[in-house]
Amino acid sequence: MSKLKAHLDNIALSHSVFALPFAYMGAFLAAGTVPNGHDLVWITVAMIGARSAALALNNYIDLKYDKLHPRFTERPMVTGSVKPWEAIALIIVCLVLFLVAAAQLQPLCLLLWPLALIPLIMYPYMKRFSWICHLVLGLALATAPVGAWIAVKGDISFAVLFLGLAVGVWIAGFDVIYACQDVEFDKVNNLNSIPVRFGLCGALQLSRIMHIISIAGFVVVGVLLQLHLIYYFGVLLAGIVLIYQHALVSAADLSNVTQRYFMRNGLVGILLFLFTIIALLYDNR
Repeated sequence: MSKLKAHLDNIALSHSVFALPFAYMGAFLAAGTVPNGHDLVWITVAMIGARSAALALNNYIDLKYDKLHPRFTERPMVTGSVKPWEAIALIIVCLVLFLVAAAQLQPLCLLLWPLALIPLIMYPYMKRFSWICHLVLGLALATAPVGAWIAVKGDISFAVLFLGLAVGVWIAGFDVIYACQDVEFDKVNNLNSIPVRFGLCGALQLSRIMHIISIAGFVVVGVLLQLHLIYYFGVLLAGIVLIYQHALVSAADLSNVTQRYFMRNGLVGILLFLFTIIALLYDNR
């Protein structure tokens, strides 16, 4: 059980709250109602496989830096409770799981499966080369709603591309805030980030701009799909959560960027998903 817990901690299973609601949101919007059970099950399996592989790969590739970072001393791979070969084995299993799930959904899912892996593989290396690493993370998360839409509908529309954009810049903006804690560490270790490139004030300003773009993107999704007014109430609540999160941090004080702060951002996806469901059910009553 301790080994299982170590692996679950290594892939940060609780952080599924960031991607899974948006994947379900894409599925519900594609169906225009509640998707069938078959699609929901395999979308969930695909998400678990892709996300677990991505987190394990990121921790494996970043291990040499994590061992030096004072905030990461308790990470399973740093303590040795998860061995590198175990992480590799888990990555392979999860990628196979992702592939099997894609094969059970619309044919386009299987065709695009290799493309979905590109940002997942690129992200762990990006901090070594470019400050746009946050945007690559955003691209990786954007595949969740887009992939789920394709899984249900078998096509790609402007609406789901705007949904992917909104989700991508949302997580990128949040990742910029989180990276503000690591400016000195990143500079010492020649790692790149928006806070390193533009400073803390510039980074927080860019994060705010990203979140404004994100909320605008969610509004555009509602307009393109002609969603009920109920949906926009969810967008409003998500915007309030983001405003509150930004009010808690400044270049002079990052003390509120805690695990609680981190998890609170999951409310954005949960709120948007819940109000999407209510809006769709109301329209289909």
